[in-house]
Amino acid sequence: MDAKEFREFGKAAVDFIADYLENIRDDEVLPSVEPGYLLDLLPTEMPEEPESWKEVLGDINRVIKPGLTHWQSPHMHAYYPTSTSYPSIVGEMLASGFGIIGFSWICSPACTELEVVVMDWLAKFLKLPAHFQHASEGPGGGVIQGSASEAVLVAVLAAREQAVVSYRESHPEVSESEVRGRLVAYSSDQSNSCIEKAGVLAAMPIRLLPAGEDFVLRGETLKQAIQEDVAAGKIPVICVATLGTTGTCAYDDIETLSAVCEEFKVWLHVDAAYAGGAFALDECSDLRKGLDRVDSLNFNLHKFMLVNFDCSAMWLRDANKVVDSFNVDRIYLKHKHEGQSQIPDFRHWQIPLGRRFRALKVWITFRTLGAEGLRNHVRKHIELAKQFEQLVIKDSRFELVAPRALGLVCFRPKGDNEITTQLLQRLMDRKKIYMVKAEHAGRQFLRFVVCGMDAKASDIDFAWEEIESQLTDLQKEQSLTTRKAGNVGELTQHFQIHLTNNNATLEKSQ
Repeated sequence: MDAKEFREFGKAAVDFIADYLENIRDDEVLPSVEPGYLLDLLPTEMPEEPESWKEVLGDINRVIKPGLTHWQSPHMHAYYPTSTSYPSIVGEMLASGFGIIGFSWICSPACTELEVVVMDWLAKFLKLPAHFQHASEGPGGGVIQGSASEAVLVAVLAAREQAVVSYRESHPEVSESEVRGRLVAYSSDQSNSCIEKAGVLAAMPIRLLPAGEDFVLRGETLKQAIQEDVAAGKIPVICVATLGTTGTCAYDDIETLSAVCEEFKVWLHVDAAYAGGAFALDECSDLRKGLDRVDSLNFNLHKFMLVNFDCSAMWLRDANKVVDSFNVDRIYLKHKHEGQSQIPDFRHWQIPLGRRFRALKVWITFRTLGAEGLRNHVRKHIELAKQFEQLVIKDSRFELVAPRALGLVCFRPKGDNEITTQLLQRLMDRKKIYMVKAEHAGRQFLRFVVCGMDAKASDIDFAWEEIESQLTDLQKEQSLTTRKAGNVGELTQHFQIHLTNNNATLEKSQ
């Protein structure tokens, strides 16, 4: 493929993407395919001769699109938003075109320095403490990771290595292997699965502490757990708190948790993958309480900032602790500008060596949308969730499970868990909207999240009509089944009475 053909293919692909996103409401949000569908449609070996890009693009429409779950559809209400925008897509294209691997400054100075710039922009936009900025006098700063899972793992691994070094300095008689065998970490039982997975990957058990009835983890619970572990000879390492838990978007009490972590010299990381976007809003300033005392935090730009996946921001109060934990230098990685102020080599801040030029799509998105455009986007999701919340409240057949949090509403039909399960199954079978359920204290409920590239009030009405109509149909079927069961019971009772009378008559005749 030469440049001329690339221009043709590229322009056709842009038209395809624009048409797809513009008309996404026309597609059912869930695909109607069975496992293995694509294996039957594609050859078992790659083509021996080149094929036309027109054939390839045609097959994307013919065989790939039918197997997509449409994450950018405003009828997608599962998990949390994984957003995109036209500027971000363009940034992704340009980054792919440049094709750089920016693991050090010399590999592409613009890649490193643009990341420094946009991470400081974002820290200011979210009103984070100044020590998280590269421009600050301290050792803090921000880096773009691929996902919240990577950010959490980086924090867990760095905290682990710092704890090992620190404990051995004060207890040189204890072997390193013995120290590592006594390490322990903490989080809430409402936290994301990636936190528990980080413990597995770090070979360090993570205790999932019970959140309160309001789904919140507080310092008192953490302190009790730490005291128990210290008494048992264990070494507390890190607590991973959550602002915006997966199930209900609950906010852990960062202020009380930070006080406990400071007392016991435990690293405190905050996973704000979803709720972090609300830091930018004055009306949500309470969410920022205690962030000046945490060691690290992460926020997914691909959830609220209209930057496409993957793009997760992570800030460190002392980046040296991560660099010291991960630094492995080879001669081919060195350059004469290493160690200069405000010129980090981000390979030391992450798990892999290679780095994508993610800062480019962030920069383009921020410039074309502006701070106010981003704030309006977050506020729009909140207002649409309030609209859905009111619809739930007005229907006496439903109940809220937790207070609405940002763009998430947790609700359920009144009754036992089976009703919730059956309602969700009906919705999944119809494929008009997509939700998932969660569970707490034995109660199952549905999670309705505002998602999609351009959700509107009409999309909320569409979803509610689908939900309440399916509950109506479900209740009608259950009522009919109950009546049929009642009729059968009456017939059985009449038959038994008739049989009893006949037996009595027969006995008298005998």
